[in-house]
Amino acid sequence: MHHVILGAGPAGVIAAETIRKHAPADRITLVGDEPEPPYSRMAIPYLLIGNVDESGTYLRKSPTHFTDLRIDVVRARAKSVDVEKRNVELSDGQVLAFDKLLIATGSTPVRPPIRGIDCAGVHNCWTLDDARAIMALAVPGARVLQLGAGFIGCIIMEALAARGVQLSVVEMGDRMVPRMMGPTAGGMIRDWCEAKGVKVYTGTKVESIESAAPLKVRLSDGTHVAADLVISAAGVKPSIGFLENSGITCLLGVLTDEHLQTNVPGIYAAGDCAEAFDKVSGQTIVSAIQPNAAEQARVAALNMVGQTGELKGVTQINVLDTLGLVSTSFGNWQGVAGGQHVELTDKAAGRHLSLQFKDDVMVGCNSVGWTDHVGVMRGLVEGQVRLGEWKDRLMHDPTRLMDAYLASAQAQGQWSGAADERRR
Repeated sequence: MHHVILGAGPAGVIAAETIRKHAPADRITLVGDEPEPPYSRMAIPYLLIGNVDESGTYLRKSPTHFTDLRIDVVRARAKSVDVEKRNVELSDGQVLAFDKLLIATGSTPVRPPIRGIDCAGVHNCWTLDDARAIMALAVPGARVLQLGAGFIGCIIMEALAARGVQLSVVEMGDRMVPRMMGPTAGGMIRDWCEAKGVKVYTGTKVESIESAAPLKVRLSDGTHVAADLVISAAGVKPSIGFLENSGITCLLGVLTDEHLQTNVPGIYAAGDCAEAFDKVSGQTIVSAIQPNAAEQARVAALNMVGQTGELKGVTQINVLDTLGLVSTSFGNWQGVAGGQHVELTDKAAGRHLSLQFKDDVMVGCNSVGWTDHVGVMRGLVEGQVRLGEWKDRLMHDPTRLMDAYLASAQAQGQWSGAADERRR
């Protein structure tokens, strides 16, 4: 049995290792399109800060790890998949025949349609090669303009600030982290960043970048900003262009069932390129976070070797540290039709809490500067715990999350984790 895995990020690596564990005699080929050993993109900010070197980003530390597991690593990019012939054409001309295929190609940075976006001195922050270019330019005192203040942008911003640059951030949304935070929360994050010395432009676009020394950036509000480095962090999209006309169903991502199988038997998808069922919203979503990628990879791999694995669902989970301010977003943080919500805001203390309900179930929440019981908030949303009378108590006092979890989840056999948190 030959298992071909497209993508050498966390999902691809975990899938390959899981297959090897359960199918010791099967052949495994792991295809990645970068020259370095498989690494974690989430470690790149730590590389920029200087907390790790490049080897610290590698997913597995032993240089013989994949050889020892008899996993063939091929450095190439998938060009097309032929579902009838059961093969994959690669960018180096190879054609790999497969019995089972896992698509784990992850995401690709969005390249906004801005004049000058391809100038020298404009970089994404997505690969180790990008990180090398950024470190060469982001020296103390350098003028850096970052395009995008979403989740990924805020993580990059943390690393840039630690390098001592003069940082400006441009976000076209009306607030920072607009896909994760409401107006109050997003505004509080902006205020925090500006107090830390970051110039933030919201409701603003980059209209052009002129190649010069320094770069000259024109914004939609008429402002001109000089920059030694421009970083494009305008979001990502699933890397699935090579599947066009393949017969594999793709919506925003590769559509999968509860076994992570696509519409084509024997072909699976996992990670940032996969579209899986979100049990909270009741819809299929692309959830581009590493914990979901790891679980999807594990489930897909089990099914690829003939075992029965089932994804229990994915949930939108985001915990963000922006220059020391921790914010969270779980589930349907914007609320649902016919639902109720409660908010508690103390701007002077830098704390905000928003809870969203449908009937007596908490379906989503936001918090800023509120680090108490983050695990409980996640547990209530993911567990779809029926709160009963505690829903009304939370509407009156949303800070009683732990009490509500223990009282409600205990009766439903879901409370042990929260009890452990309370003991800590």
